[in-house]
Amino acid sequence: MTGPVNLASKLALFSEHWSPKIVTGFNGNDVMVVKAKGEFNWHSHPETDDFFLVLKGRLTIKLRDGDVVLGPGEMYVVPKGVEHCPVAEEETHLLIIEPAGTPNTGDPATAVTKVQV
Repeated sequence: MTGPVNLASKLALFSEHWSPKIVTGFNGNDVMVVKAKGEFNWHSHPETDDFFLVLKGRLTIKLRDGDVVLGPGEMYVVPKGVEHCPVAEEETHLLIIEPAGTPNTGDPATAVTKVQV
């Protein structure tokens, strides 16, 4: 990385929902932006926590024991192994950080291939 990363500019480069785009990396982690709309799928990550930071919009993270609702500037970390289902009623922009190679669905067979933007 040779300079600052403008997240709004990176988000303007794509329109797909639930398709994380890598903007940079650090210490073996991918830093990604994603546009979310509608309901994702119930899943868990057995080996890693799941970090969500809302940049724009609102995100509900459904958990088996209750929901977490996030607005702009709010973040939540789903502990590893905890089943969850992100939902965005309106288009929502997120910053996500996870170890490089972590499948977004928790299953490599159904995961979206992540690309750099």
